[in-house]
Amino acid sequence: MRQPQKVKDKIIWTLSLIEEIQLIPGTYLKHISGTDGLYEIRVQYGGDIFRIFCFFDSDKLVILANAFQKKSQRTPQQEVVKALKIKEEYYAEKENA
Repeated sequence: MRQPQKVKDKIIWTLSLIEEIQLIPGTYLKHISGTDGLYEIRVQYGGDIFRIFCFFDSDKLVILANAFQKKSQRTPQQEVVKALKIKEEYYAEKENA
């Protein structure tokens, strides 16, 4: 996903925030209900809203899955399915390594 530099900077700032603080506000990181350990990182820049799905490997490592620009109130189900598939593939590869 190609984005203007200011959007990239905001994404990097948000990821740094998640890395540095222990209690992350829900405006930046939220569990996706109905999933086992899937979260969304929320990035807002101007009127644009971006979501990056992620999950944790142990308590310290955050694995980024997929991202999209949110255009409606509801999170597209196909994006959730894609993130869950990435998570499943990650753990399968890790197990086989």
